[in-house]
Amino acid sequence: MTDKKLPITPEDVIAAEKAIKGAINRTQMTKSITLSNITGAECWLKFEIFQFTAAYKERGALNKLLSLDPEKINGVVAMSAGNHAQGVSYHAARLGIPATIVMPLGTPFNKVKGTEELGARVVLAGATLEEATQAALDIAEEENLVFLHPFDDPLVMAGQGTVALEMLEDAPDLDTLIVPIGGGGLISGMATIAKHLNPNIRIIGVQTEAFPSMKEAMDGSKLGGSNITIAEGIAVNNPGNRTQSVIRELVDEILVVPESRIEAALVLLMEIEKVVVEGAGAISLAALMQYPEKFKGHKVGMVLTGGNIDSRLLASAIMRGMARDGRLSRLRIQMLDQPGALAEVTAAVAQVGANVIELRHQREFGAVSLKMTEMELVIEAKDKDHANKLITALEQKGFKVSAAKTV
Repeated sequence: MTDKKLPITPEDVIAAEKAIKGAINRTQMTKSITLSNITGAECWLKFEIFQFTAAYKERGALNKLLSLDPEKINGVVAMSAGNHAQGVSYHAARLGIPATIVMPLGTPFNKVKGTEELGARVVLAGATLEEATQAALDIAEEENLVFLHPFDDPLVMAGQGTVALEMLEDAPDLDTLIVPIGGGGLISGMATIAKHLNPNIRIIGVQTEAFPSMKEAMDGSKLGGSNITIAEGIAVNNPGNRTQSVIRELVDEILVVPESRIEAALVLLMEIEKVVVEGAGAISLAALMQYPEKFKGHKVGMVLTGGNIDSRLLASAIMRGMARDGRLSRLRIQMLDQPGALAEVTAAVAQVGANVIELRHQREFGAVSLKMTEMELVIEAKDKDHANKLITALEQKGFKVSAAKTV
């Protein structure tokens, strides 16, 4: 461990644990036998989705709020896409501190509503987190409020580090932690205490390809993220300065994963662990799936950081996951436009034991001849092999069949 002076110390994390004890859920951590069998690593999951606001962000927010005297301030203002907002709102209300939350335009409705229901005033401003931050700073100056940064604050970082403290109390022999990175607050706190308790533990950060800002800051790469992600909680273009200094010293590697892998991990956690997580909460498993050779044989700890996913996104992720696995397939079938053709198609579906979800005839568009018709058929099957059996059965009946590609 380095002797270089860093923004936080292990003692800060230990102090944070004592400060927030009793007001924060000490969430369970369990070994996932099924995920361990699938990945080849011993997988341990920390269920921060079971905090009151369904995210770990409460820890850092409360640790910061406890440093303030409600009698000496007008209130607090924070900028957040959701989870920091709800953590600040919940604990500020509990402590009797007025809270204003600035959220970027386009923040999912469920997060806006949840924040308002916790008692905070919500202001929607800015197309990005950076623009929303400036709006929050302007409000802080105009109304004489204390600004609570979501990640680049030593007290916030220390509060988030209590996640790793609990993980290593429950499973002291973890040799690897895989941690999501947005602005860097969580991994900074976790790395600080984890490296103190076990200097040999690997700290692996993960970012989405859409927002690889910390990876770029660390190694000078120019990955050019798309800025479109299902993982809104880590959608940060400008990581913290303090967090960068900790990450540079204590984090062993930062991995980048594609959006499709995050979607797949999200669905896998739902199907195997029976829990709902948001994109940022699934990204650690996404990294394990993307780079299995880095983790095979290791005892790996992963944080399910939050469960506040928009219901529409969740529904889409589930359906797209079924399509990727072959359980949903969209087939385009060309046939003669004559009586009995549709019956032959449905008979083939019944023959192989698949299920019709949607059916559409296309006579005016797409047909190669006036005597031909084209049908789009969405079917449910057990898996890709089962779907392919249907395609084979249709082709044996003389139909020309093509399947739509999946993401």
